[in-house]
Amino acid sequence: MSYCRQEGKDRIIFATKEDHETPSSAELVADDPDDPYEEHGLILPNGDINWNCPCLGGMASGPCGEQFKSAFSCFHYSTEEIKGSDCVDQFRAMQECMQKYPDLYPQEDENEEKEKSSKDLEATPMEAPVAKEQKGSS
Repeated sequence: MSYCRQEGKDRIIFATKEDHETPSSAELVADDPDDPYEEHGLILPNGDINWNCPCLGGMASGPCGEQFKSAFSCFHYSTEEIKGSDCVDQFRAMQECMQKYPDLYPQEDENEEKEKSSKDLEATPMEAPVAKEQKGSS
């Protein structure tokens, strides 16, 4: 027979083999497409943007959240032939806001990226002679 025990905030349920042999009597509730708390991904069934989607990485709620929402909404609903070409002002405002918070929105410039890639390349030749020595000694 199964039993429960409480450890702090956790509730531990022990189930026996017999408990699992009987079919579950739980009834599943149909998903409500209009449930605002249900996770639907980036776009909700009604076509709106789901600002709570984890895929946005919290950008919609940071100090530049309103600028992000404005720019992202503009891009999402853009009907221009080059999608988002009518959103330059919103993206500029978002970028200007992000530059005010470099700790929250770090920006790598091209020089940093080049330094990283050159360091990676410097590490690669060091490994190559080891591989040659191993091949030659066998």
